[in-house]
Amino acid sequence: MAGKRRHVSTRFCFNLKLPLILFISVSLSCVVVLGALFSLHCNYNNSLSSSSSRVTRSPISRVFQGPPKIAFLFLVRRNVPLDFLWGTFFQNGDVSRFSVYVHSAPGFVLDDSTTRSHFFKSRQLTNSIQVSWGESSMIQAEKLLLEAALEDPANQRFVLLSDSCVPLYNFSYVYDYVMASPRSFVDSFLDVKGGRYNPIMSPKIPREKWRKGSQWITLVRSHAEVIVDDDVIFSVFKKYCKRRPPIDFRKGKLNLKLQKQHNCIPDEHYVQTLLAMHGLEAELERRSLTYTLWNQSATRTEHKGWHPMTFSYANASPQRIKEMKGINHVYYETEYRTEWCRTNSTSVPCFLFARKFSQGAAMRLLSEEVIGHFEISAMLDTPP
Repeated sequence: MAGKRRHVSTRFCFNLKLPLILFISVSLSCVVVLGALFSLHCNYNNSLSSSSSRVTRSPISRVFQGPPKIAFLFLVRRNVPLDFLWGTFFQNGDVSRFSVYVHSAPGFVLDDSTTRSHFFKSRQLTNSIQVSWGESSMIQAEKLLLEAALEDPANQRFVLLSDSCVPLYNFSYVYDYVMASPRSFVDSFLDVKGGRYNPIMSPKIPREKWRKGSQWITLVRSHAEVIVDDDVIFSVFKKYCKRRPPIDFRKGKLNLKLQKQHNCIPDEHYVQTLLAMHGLEAELERRSLTYTLWNQSATRTEHKGWHPMTFSYANASPQRIKEMKGINHVYYETEYRTEWCRTNSTSVPCFLFARKFSQGAAMRLLSEEVIGHFEISAMLDTPP
C-alpha cells in the first residue's frame, strides 16, 4: 500500500513539474528573443551615436568675433561658369558676412586664368575628388565642402550650390532671409513611388526613415556637423545605393539583366534620410531654397523621367523671374502636404536661388540688375 502511495506521489510530482518545466522553457525563450531584439536596438542606436561622436568639437571652436557668416558651397565640374554673376552678387554684399568654397576637379586651380571674380580665386578645395553623377562620390564631395567650411566658426549657415545656380535677390535680402530662420532648409518627403529603397539596407536604415528630396540644401551649423561626422549611414549608401547603368546597345541582351538592378541616386536621399534617422525633421523647413523647373521627357533608349530644364537668355525673362519669386508654397504629392513658405511665422517667397541657368540667362539677370548694380567691366576680362 505504501508502495502504491509512493507511485501515486511520484506521478503527482511529475505532473506538477511538467508545466513548471514548460513555463521555464518558454520564459527563457522569451528572454533570449527580447535580448536579441534589445541588442539589435542597441546596435542600431550605437551605430548612429558612434558616427555622430567620431569628432569631438571643442566649445572654443564655436567662438568667433564679428557677424555670423553664410558659407556658399559651390559643387562644380571645373571652373565656375557663372562667376561673373556671383561676383556681382558678392560685390554688392558685406565681405564680413560670407565665405566661398569650391569643390572642383582634382588639381584644378581657380586663378586669374580660370575665373573672372576675385571672390573665387584660390577658393578651391585641395582635397577634392573625382565626382560622377548618380554616385556616392557626389555625397562625399558635399561632405568635403561642409568639412572645410566648418573650420571657420563664424560660418553659421551653409548653402550648397551647383555650377548653374543663380541668386534671385541681392546679397542683403538673401542674408537676412537665411539668418532669420533657426532651421535648415532641406527638401524632404516620403519616397513611396520611386522604389529606390533597398531592403538590404535594413536594419541600419529602416524603411520608415527613408526620405527623398533635392540635394540643394541650406543648413544650420549643427546639422552640417551631423553630416560631416557620419560614417555609418554613408557607408551603407556607398555600398547599396547605386545608379542603374544606362542602356548600352553594344551589350545586347546583357542590358535586360542590367536594367533589373536596383536603381538609387544617393544625393537625392542621403541628407534627408540621415537627418530623419537622427530625429531632426522637426528642426527643418522641409523645402529647398533653390527653384528647379522639371520637364518630363523620354528618349528612345530611356523610360520617361523628370529632367531639370535649362534656362536660356530667351526664357529668362523678367516675367519668368517674377513668377519664380511669386511662389509662396510647395505641394508634396506623396504626403498630400502643402508646405507654405514662412520664416518665423512670416510669409516669404519660397526661393532665393534657381537652376539651371546658362551663361546667356545669367547675363540677362545682370542686365536687369536683379541682384544689384552691374559693372560691365566685370565681363571685359574673360578667362580663356
